[in-house]
Amino acid sequence: MISLQSRIKSLFVLLALCAAGALSVACGGSRAQGNKGVEAEGAPTPAPAIEVSTAPAITRNLPRFIEATGGLAADEQTDVAPTVAGRVVAVGVDLGSYVQRGAVVARLDDSDARLRAEQSQAALAQARSAVEQAEARIGLRSGQSFDPTRVAEVGSARVALDLAEKQLRRFEKLIESGDVSRSAYDQQKAQRDQLREQYNAALAQAQQNYAGVQTARAAAQGFAVQVEQARKGVRDVVIYAPISGYVSERAADVGEYVSTSSKVATIVRTNPMRVRIDIPEQSISSVAPGQSVSLSVSAYPERAFAGRVARISPNVSAQSRTLTVEAEVENGDGLLKPGQFATIRILLPQTEPAILVPARALRTEGNTSRVFVIRDGVAQERLVQAGQREGDLVEIKGGVAADELVATSNVEQLSDGVTVRQ
Repeated sequence: MISLQSRIKSLFVLLALCAAGALSVACGGSRAQGNKGVEAEGAPTPAPAIEVSTAPAITRNLPRFIEATGGLAADEQTDVAPTVAGRVVAVGVDLGSYVQRGAVVARLDDSDARLRAEQSQAALAQARSAVEQAEARIGLRSGQSFDPTRVAEVGSARVALDLAEKQLRRFEKLIESGDVSRSAYDQQKAQRDQLREQYNAALAQAQQNYAGVQTARAAAQGFAVQVEQARKGVRDVVIYAPISGYVSERAADVGEYVSTSSKVATIVRTNPMRVRIDIPEQSISSVAPGQSVSLSVSAYPERAFAGRVARISPNVSAQSRTLTVEAEVENGDGLLKPGQFATIRILLPQTEPAILVPARALRTEGNTSRVFVIRDGVAQERLVQAGQREGDLVEIKGGVAADELVATSNVEQLSDGVTVRQ
């Protein structure tokens, strides 16, 4: 017969075994549930598709050009300087003002110039009076050509000589007949010779007097030149604009003394503008006078200014192997300024086919440009080289074929292989 103490010990063992079994079942269930939760958390969640707009790449024949850079210069620029020295009494222009050719730029004090003009005028009057006196001395009227035989003294001597000649010829006939003595004949001949000398002396004196007239006339002419110079000095105190244009510098002020080497103002003509560019040696054959050019500046990035090739240098630089070309660009509205840095494109006559996509399809980071081609709902990244722009389109050199669809929106969110929704 089993004792009570043995029964109690067996009961405790049974309870312990039951508790261990229940704990094992509970732990196994928790482990199973935990593994099931881990398996649920590890399952990948598909990323949402990015919504994009697309546009097809197109083929178009693009005009080709030679691109270069250069600085803009005025079509003409002149430093205005006075032709006479003097003190500035008025300035008619200021920085930035527009002046027409012939407009008054500045005015100098004219008191000294007028005084010199009056003095030279008085000297001229005196010289002309001397001419009139010299002409009257030989009986020469103003505008009359000189003939020494018309001088009174010469005429009188000529009459006396002619009479003596006739008398001598008469005595020659009478001496043959014996009606006149040899001594009377010799006396008449001596008288004739004396009158001839007197005539020649009168003729020489008339010539000498006419030389005095010529000297007086030359002196008067010299004074007339001085008068004109003095009058010019009066006119020169007013300084006029030699060209039409804008005043880029005003260098003189009222009260300042200026000389003929002083600059009063600088005037520039800004329409058309000039720009010089250097063309590579291999492109020389593609450039000719009259060729169209397109110019752009950073101040107006969305605007192109039209012009033409105006002049081509005859020489190629031995150092750079480039040809200097000068173009003229219309600037009627005055937007372009001398000194601006410009990008110039010389349009070539030939065109070439090119692939173009919307400019918004291009994503540029540093020196790398890329577009995303959309195919079967997936974005494919293509590294490309961007070419010239045509409005809102940009040329793509390689990487994209015609008619392929490229993403044009949310480009910054795309990457290679991402799912998209159009």
